[in-house]
Amino acid sequence: MTKEVIVGLSGGVDSAVTAWLLKHQGYRVSAIFMKNWEDDDDDEFCSSKQDLIDAVSVAERIGIDIEVVNFAKDYKEKVFNLFIEGLNRGITPNPDILCNSEIKFDAFLNHSISLGADKIATGHYAKVRENDGIFQLLKGEDGTKDQSYFLCRLNQKQLSKSIFPLGGMLKSDVRNIARENNLHNHDRKDSTGICFIGERPFAEFISQYIPKNPGYIINEKGSLLGEHDGLNFYTIGQRQGLKIGGINSGDGRPWFVIDKDFTNNNLIVGQGHDHPKLLKDGLIATNMHWINNNDPKRNWVYSAKTRYRQPDAPCEIDELDNGNAKIIFGQKQWAITPGQSVAVYESNVCLGSGFIEQAININD
Repeated sequence: MTKEVIVGLSGGVDSAVTAWLLKHQGYRVSAIFMKNWEDDDDDEFCSSKQDLIDAVSVAERIGIDIEVVNFAKDYKEKVFNLFIEGLNRGITPNPDILCNSEIKFDAFLNHSISLGADKIATGHYAKVRENDGIFQLLKGEDGTKDQSYFLCRLNQKQLSKSIFPLGGMLKSDVRNIARENNLHNHDRKDSTGICFIGERPFAEFISQYIPKNPGYIINEKGSLLGEHDGLNFYTIGQRQGLKIGGINSGDGRPWFVIDKDFTNNNLIVGQGHDHPKLLKDGLIATNMHWINNNDPKRNWVYSAKTRYRQPDAPCEIDELDNGNAKIIFGQKQWAITPGQSVAVYESNVCLGSGFIEQAININD
């Protein structure tokens, strides 16, 4: 029986080629355009209007129906509010990971199933493999585009209902398919940054929801270098936007955020990308989620990453109480940031993830 698949059509080239491939593989394909953000939805920073125009144009070209569904209320409650709550606690959450687990593969999935779909599909560069009744999340073949990190909190039900047609493809091949089949968005730039912020300045946007609390920027010796707008607006390892160059150049190397002193409201910075305070042996993670429902083996070498654009690093995992874990890497890792997610792998299989509570050194 031909399966009914609903594609999350975003307006970008990846989801467009996803829909095209499925249609030509014989699936009954339709599409949904997800409206996930309404606040400050203007033409200057938010591209949702153009996204919709592009998505409708692609659907017409492929010959599939498209429906616009508003998930903004769910997004505000399940993603954005948690993002702001985390910033208020001084951590740096990753809303894109929550958006996948709570919106694209929950609200969108449930809506699609209610419409009679057998599966949903997105343009993520990742793969799903069934092995003895267990659905595994695998890395995409294009190492420069692999997006399994962003899918690291999906569960068995979500994976069993998902198709990722681009998982075995290179980005260049995807663009070629779009070009050869006259999909007008074949050369459209990839979206970057947090979806609801778009290209707008981060601090300017967040200040609408979190009041500024200015303080001092100091180095490790306590020397005053400048002023900050509020510790919530900065993240460990941040280089841009500190505004302390020039006469504060020190030895000439760039400044990076290395710590936050919440007691005295000071932002602490150090010079050099590989500053010792930015290099940590491991981390404590909370709310560990194991995709295959199996706890990790002890005394076993896995790999993990603490940010998207980071190579996997060998590590060992010790389960702690209440779903927490201690992860120790074979080599020190750069700018492990509380609030971000750590994704755990065994070879090319993503086993799951947790939320980083704190970075640690073995001898601390």
